[in-house]
Amino acid sequence: MRVVRRSLNPKKFENSCFTAPTSSDPAEVKDTSSSMANGSCENLDCYMVLTEAERTAIGSICFLAGPITLMENVLVLVVIGTTVNLRQRPSYLFIGSLALADVFASCFFTTSFLFFHLYHQSDGQDAYLFKLGGVTLAFTNSVGSLLLTALDRYLCIYHATGYKALLTRRRALLSLLVLWSITIIISFLPLMGWRCPTRLTPPCSRLFPYISRGYLVCWTSFILVLLALILGAYGLILWKAHRHESSLSSLQGAAGTGPNHMRMDIRLARTFAFILLILVGCWLPVLSFMLADVTTVLTTTQQRAFAFCSTLCLLNSAVNPLLYALRCRELRLALQQSLRWLWELGKCKKSTGDSNLRIYSVENNSVTDEEFSRGRST
Repeated sequence: MRVVRRSLNPKKFENSCFTAPTSSDPAEVKDTSSSMANGSCENLDCYMVLTEAERTAIGSICFLAGPITLMENVLVLVVIGTTVNLRQRPSYLFIGSLALADVFASCFFTTSFLFFHLYHQSDGQDAYLFKLGGVTLAFTNSVGSLLLTALDRYLCIYHATGYKALLTRRRALLSLLVLWSITIIISFLPLMGWRCPTRLTPPCSRLFPYISRGYLVCWTSFILVLLALILGAYGLILWKAHRHESSLSSLQGAAGTGPNHMRMDIRLARTFAFILLILVGCWLPVLSFMLADVTTVLTTTQQRAFAFCSTLCLLNSAVNPLLYALRCRELRLALQQSLRWLWELGKCKKSTGDSNLRIYSVENNSVTDEEFSRGRST
């Protein structure tokens, strides 16, 4: 029996193995190539999915919102740090923690997001995880500080008589220390070793390189728990205010319930509804994409949509000083006093400079009697 041996052409075999499947539908070809890129991604190019127009739009958002967020929150930190009465009170310590977290968010998120998606700068694995840990730390602390602010308002309503004894400055600082310690550990767990075992190929996250789906679901669940506690705290505050107003209305009858008088619970409901609407509206799309990334395989279109939704978290950090800091009357007064002091200081320096210039010009233009008589004779 004669065995016929055929030699395989290596080049022909290689081409037949790596030829992309053909399809008449361009969208199907695009999704197939995207999935192949994600399946055999040896660098970070499979995560840089934005088009030129999308990079321009996201770059404009980041270049506009980043500096504004930084300046607003630095201003809040300066006012709280330079005012003795404010930095002694737990409420403003929590607001200061929120401002500090948003400062980190404006720095870490803007720089890492722009360098990755706009300039396609792909760092090493540890460098990328360190930058991502900084972004995670900033946003996690921002939501945690919002929770402490909500709990502070809850205690102020439900334990009004013993509020100062219950929440002292020392306990507030201790709670901030615990919050920042927990968030630092959680944020840098991927850098410490909890990363995807296959580096970039499935079952890694399709949204973040080197990130395990297990870590992603744990972090997302942690943020959802914080948001649920914030909603619960504000809900209890509204319920308490409603009961208080109802008891006052039953005692006073119809007095003071005219069209020009608005109940306190209605005012609180409007304020809290506006605050929670912004909070949930900025965070729910991002968390939804992260949960979907854990359960399904995201397409390129969904990755692009997530890039746009992630900028909402930066916008939330830009709005936080307006919702939590500048709405406080004492902080606004301290800010006005600081601006007035800077204005008077600038006027004082300007007047001092003008007087020195005037003296200098008089001294230079003064002549002696001898020079004056000599000039008249000539």
